[in-house]
Amino acid sequence: MSESRIVALTMPKWGLSMTEGKVMEWLVEEGTDLSLGDDVLDIETEKIANTFEALDAGILRRQVADPEDVLPIGALLGVIAPPEITEDEIEAFIVTFLANYVPPEPEEEQEEGSGGYEELEANGYHLRYSKMGTGDKVILLVHGFGGDADRWLFTQQPLSSNATVYALDLPGHGQSTKNIQDGSVESLAKTVIAFMKALDIDSAQLVGHSLGGAIALKIALIEPELVSRLDLIASAGLGPEINNEYIQGFISTDSRKEMKKLLQKLVADPDLVNRSLVNDMLQFKRTDGVNAALKTISTGFIGADGSQSDIMKEELHQLPMPVRVIWGNKDEIIPSAHAESLPPNVEVKLLDGYGHLVQLEAASDVNALLAS
Repeated sequence: MSESRIVALTMPKWGLSMTEGKVMEWLVEEGTDLSLGDDVLDIETEKIANTFEALDAGILRRQVADPEDVLPIGALLGVIAPPEITEDEIEAFIVTFLANYVPPEPEEEQEEGSGGYEELEANGYHLRYSKMGTGDKVILLVHGFGGDADRWLFTQQPLSSNATVYALDLPGHGQSTKNIQDGSVESLAKTVIAFMKALDIDSAQLVGHSLGGAIALKIALIEPELVSRLDLIASAGLGPEINNEYIQGFISTDSRKEMKKLLQKLVADPDLVNRSLVNDMLQFKRTDGVNAALKTISTGFIGADGSQSDIMKEELHQLPMPVRVIWGNKDEIIPSAHAESLPPNVEVKLLDGYGHLVQLEAASDVNALLAS
């Protein structure tokens, strides 16, 4: 039997806290000839809904999971195989897979490089972070305002197949210290530098989203030797305009209805914002010290006139490492026009039809760029 030519579609692991996913809808019928990256089915997790894309080319021979099925990580969703594989071979593959499949144990995630949360002290802050992969190449993911390491839930694991990938909770975010004295971009950059040095990271590909992009850019300007490559996703720090109404609304709201409206501004498809994501954000907002921390950080990079105060566009030309800017052209938080008229040393990738969280909405496209 040609089992090596049969590909199992399995429930992905999008983020450290994900243990199961719900099948929402198959987007293709059995018999569809799939290409790499084609949309196959929609899956909902505790954090967000997203589309599962084909990781291999071939014909979708069997839909094993049904809509509304809630399945653990690694469970069989479907089968891809070429036409010469018989139905008996497909059935035998499914029977064998189901007989041998064992859902992962929670403690297995604590193995070296598998992504368990860890903590350290850096620059006077207690920081939580995750680490995936064991490759020689090092990638550091820096989230934006109001986010945490889970902003990279569709990014960290795919990149970790060929690299060691870190994602941290910045001060004031996630499970890191909430008491912040200086929320400026430079101060946050120095904290991330201290984080890198605490982990003996001599050089890394820095990937920053939104405020995290400004932080990554500041690191590249302060200590360029620490940065092998710089990827800025919907980045702050490249122009004055920013949706300050969103920023201030995120800080002030305690309403589930208003929070959902705000989070929907982050994506082009509002259906991606589900109840669990809204609840998680409200729970974070209600943590002691969070609002004060967010206010300190917001005043650190947004001036009294509601525009960004730390613009580094004119300094991009002096960077010695490769620099790339990635943006969704439907961004409602920081305009994608900031990707225009950049110095010639900056590669620009504008992705059509996506919003501010382009790394979630267009995960496969963004991941392919980051891995290249």
